[in-house]
Amino acid sequence: MKLRELSHLVDGTVLYGEEILDQIEVEYAYGADLMSDVLAFARPGSLLLTGLTNVQIIRTAQMLDIPAVIFVRGKNPQKETVELASRINMPVILVHKSMFETCGILFKEGILPCTIPSREV
Repeated sequence: MKLRELSHLVDGTVLYGEEILDQIEVEYAYGADLMSDVLAFARPGSLLLTGLTNVQIIRTAQMLDIPAVIFVRGKNPQKETVELASRINMPVILVHKSMFETCGILFKEGILPCTIPSREV
């Protein structure tokens, strides 16, 4: 699914990257507020959903080849966060829905989760 369509599905506001939304295809998404989880479980090319708003989110996404970030719960990212995203040409989208609701909408529309390995018991 194109990032533009995905943004419309979740009533997103594009903070940066409007002109490249049609160039980004999203198949997987990962939602987390712990960057250690993002580093461990997000897959390259997946969309990142988070409520954290600092520049480390963009740096982490860049390191993992994540093409775009959605900020959930109406949490506006810091000015420096959007500035860094613009320097590396990474779209950022603001959504006023909860992480749970946003992920549910995306899952219902066919976006796949990044698989978390099952634990042996």
